[in-house]
Amino acid sequence: MADAKTYPVRVEAELDPGLSRWLWLVKWLLAIPHYLVLSLLWLAFGVLTVVAFFAILVTGRYPRGIFDFNVGVLRWAWRVHYYAYAGLGTDRYPPFTLAEVPDYPAHLDIDYPTRLSRGLVLVKWWLLAIPHYIVVGLFAGGGLWLLWWPGDNDDTTWAGGGLIGILVLVAGVVLLFTGSYPRPVYDFVLGMDRWVVRVAAYAALMIDEYPPFRLDLGGSEQPSRPEGPAPVPQSGAAAARPRGWTPGRITAVVVGALLALVAMGPITGGIAMLWADRTQRDADGFLTASGTFDTGTYALATEAARFAGAPEWVGSALGDVRIRAVSTDPGEAIFVGIAPSDEAARYLAGTEYATVREVNDGRSTAMTVHSGSAPATPPATAGIWTAQSSGTGIQTVRTPVDVGDWSVVVLNADRSRGVSVRAEAGATVPALPWVGGGALALGVVLLGAGGLLVGRAAHLAAQHPRGSEPPAGEPTRAQQG
Repeated sequence: MADAKTYPVRVEAELDPGLSRWLWLVKWLLAIPHYLVLSLLWLAFGVLTVVAFFAILVTGRYPRGIFDFNVGVLRWAWRVHYYAYAGLGTDRYPPFTLAEVPDYPAHLDIDYPTRLSRGLVLVKWWLLAIPHYIVVGLFAGGGLWLLWWPGDNDDTTWAGGGLIGILVLVAGVVLLFTGSYPRPVYDFVLGMDRWVVRVAAYAALMIDEYPPFRLDLGGSEQPSRPEGPAPVPQSGAAAARPRGWTPGRITAVVVGALLALVAMGPITGGIAMLWADRTQRDADGFLTASGTFDTGTYALATEAARFAGAPEWVGSALGDVRIRAVSTDPGEAIFVGIAPSDEAARYLAGTEYATVREVNDGRSTAMTVHSGSAPATPPATAGIWTAQSSGTGIQTVRTPVDVGDWSVVVLNADRSRGVSVRAEAGATVPALPWVGGGALALGVVLLGAGGLLVGRAAHLAAQHPRGSEPPAGEPTRAQQG
């Protein structure tokens, strides 16, 4: 562990006692002034790192003034994120300064390198760091806390998400209900934070020492052993039980966090479906979407709604489908029909028509135009329609969903060129509350399983912290019986 003490990037923090139960809920708002300032500082950080890149390439040295500024930006960001959602370890508002603040509970320092490799500067920030980017991507979510790519945009981002964000959220919820920050979770989060900052400093060209693939847990880089008599050896099951954050417990936390992350999908989807079922139905119980469709051809058709080969229960789950359409010209009579897709294709064979492929913001944005001429026969006499309606004003067709492939066709009733309609499609989807409730239940089960894994691992680590010893004069667990 000697390399842990001599590594040139030191990230330390102290967990404040008596943290507010609720303040973490609004820290995103309180930290906005810092985020605004940091957005400008990161811009400068990126530009100056490009300058440092060329300076190192030519001279082998990182300009000291630029180095001190960039360390200050990292230090400022670390304080803000420790206050906010990469730690929640303090309620003390971060100072607006690049300088080290000795009495603030979060500290970051990087030893200034007298020489840096000119060759490594070409590859370490992208090629050599790739393995760490994968790990830190898991820790921080959508990317690194600090991810800087020299290029046209010189983009720099810092985000607290992924496993760090999930565990900090867990800690926040525990804090809200118990008034106490779970120490094992804190130690684990700080270990991930430290890993991320080390990779950030390496990727930003500030050191040549490759970041270790190791979680150094807790707020201190150099944990000290308490003074006092040596611990009395334990016996039996207590002695055999692994201590602290073992690989198995770390794996349990990772798997539990991933389960919790996966659970967000069915939970969010289930809530959205239940919300739609309760609030988005019209007076007739239909869930609808609408749009405006224009074409210079003789007809409009939808792509096939494919239910061929589907079990019979699919139709029952979707219920009835309803199409409403009205011409944008109030005096124009239109025809609307629903037919099996192969029958609709035969009717439209030789006709110039457009197939709607994509609708965005209520308008058709992608159509496939089929060449041809006017329809040979009036649509109302084609004899292929499952449901049909024609005339001026709003035309409505409604039919139960059945197994097969189905298409909707719209024409001017007189078969003239140029179809322009406002249309609405809807379905009753009686199975929606059951599907939504099932998705929500699945998400809750996954979240509960993830929480149990994380909680159990944290509980065991708290009972048996690695390297922990009883205070002087206090009997060990074995001595207590």
